[in-house]
Amino acid sequence: MAKSDSIEQKYVRPSWDDYFMEVADAISKRATCDRGRSGCVIARNKQILVTGYVGSPAGLPHCDEIGHQIKKTVHEDGTETQHCVRTVHAEQNAICQAAKQGISIEGATVYCRMTPCRTCAMLLINCGIKRVVCERKYHAGTESEEMFKKVGIKIEYKFEEVQQYKNQ
Repeated sequence: MAKSDSIEQKYVRPSWDDYFMEVADAISKRATCDRGRSGCVIARNKQILVTGYVGSPAGLPHCDEIGHQIKKTVHEDGTETQHCVRTVHAEQNAICQAAKQGISIEGATVYCRMTPCRTCAMLLINCGIKRVVCERKYHAGTESEEMFKKVGIKIEYKFEEVQQYKNQ
């Protein structure tokens, strides 16, 4: 037996943030839009409350079935971005699941792939979320970051890079 084979690697237990982010990644595998297969976990007191993933509203066709519904957005600085509007975002679906199940998410932490969009950020603010943990930054996430800062919601990133995805 080679010396390197006999040395056991010490298991490193993931932090709670890493654990919930790994769960969000597993949840994202159910997403039905390949532009941003994203999942979301909302947790409080080290317990998962609800999850959500990117997908069309119940009963409507998915991107994976009939294609994307792309809309172009022109920003104040003149830059243009493209967005698929067929789907409900992972954060929105998680909020909907909480509402359907009668689960309060006030004071909870959200784990998601990238900075929530402006609309998701506003919803999370009004739900009483206290903290947001993202894997990466969203290319148009500055306004969300500013809103979170104004209302005292802490946002943290696992990686400081911008999330790249199809047809950005």
